[in-house]
Amino acid sequence: MKWGENMAEFEDKWVNLEEAANYLGVNKDTIRNWIRKGNGIPAHKIGKLWKFKLSELDECVKSGQSAN
Repeated sequence: MKWGENMAEFEDKWVNLEEAANYLGVNKDTIRNWIRKGNGIPAHKIGKLWKFKLSELDECVKSGQSAN
């Protein structure tokens, strides 16, 4: 496999709250606060767990929504 060949597959990966926090370089509590305040972070509740798509997190950061 060549570098970048499966980037789309990686970007569409679902991650949990801890992985999303690590990916964005913030604390898990920060993510929880963003969800509670409804500031636009793309979070999906599956059962009792919050899940995030990396591609949606990237779009959120690019659009500036994460700065609110």
